[in-house]
Amino acid sequence: MSRIEEALKKVASQRKEPADRAQEVNRRKNASAVKPKSVKERVGALLDVVPLKIDNLMLATAREEKTIVVEEFNKLRSTVIALTKGEKFLNTLMVTSTASEEGKSMTALNLAISLAKEQDHTVLLVDTDLRRPSVHKYLDIEPEFGLVHCLRDNLPIEKALIKTGVGKLVILPAGESVKDPLDMLSSIRMKEIVQELKERYPERYVIFDTPPAQPFADAGVLAAFLDASLFVVREGKANREDVAKTIEEFKQHNLLGVIYNDARVFFKSSNSYYYD
Repeated sequence: MSRIEEALKKVASQRKEPADRAQEVNRRKNASAVKPKSVKERVGALLDVVPLKIDNLMLATAREEKTIVVEEFNKLRSTVIALTKGEKFLNTLMVTSTASEEGKSMTALNLAISLAKEQDHTVLLVDTDLRRPSVHKYLDIEPEFGLVHCLRDNLPIEKALIKTGVGKLVILPAGESVKDPLDMLSSIRMKEIVQELKERYPERYVIFDTPPAQPFADAGVLAAFLDASLFVVREGKANREDVAKTIEEFKQHNLLGVIYNDARVFFKSSNSYYYD
């Protein structure tokens, strides 16, 4: 290359650098000019969708009837809010149980819906039971994407979120089942997703439905990433010793309390008795 060509190349590069710097400055100015959405705008976007038609009788909080079950979940909602509001907002919660079929997913959904109908909060329910995902089944939806795709394929979280139109509830479904998801759930990517979901909206509760804790390590791994945990115990289902052992283990993960499900507690009315 001749000296003339070298000189021309140098001049061209000197001209390009200020232009590049100017473009970068303009880009940053434009980015800073975009104001983050207010709480009112975010809530409006969540409500501006056609509500899912939920027919599952187990999701009592999705209906408008004021039943005993709904009142119990509203009490649970109030308790959770009281226990998680303080100097630090404990907004990432997991719901787990000792064994399968204790009602943890049903509990997580009803609690999420009850919170989502409350005035001050938006709610994101994440199905992290990748072995037997069920949140989408309760809602009778068939999601194309979910958490698995965010973890495995680096899909942006926004692509997998589903607005339900039920209160201010958004769902992040599992997407698909995974035979052994422990590596996924214990990965750095999962920790990053949890942190992103926690910090994106300061008023939002993020509830994680997990596999049962006794047969799998998944719940214990996830609990280390989250602020607090709730434990579901179904009457007559899990072995008492296993329940006691598992609850003791979860005390180290800021166990907020135990939800006693399907208890044979009778309520007397004018002409009949009911049990939940």
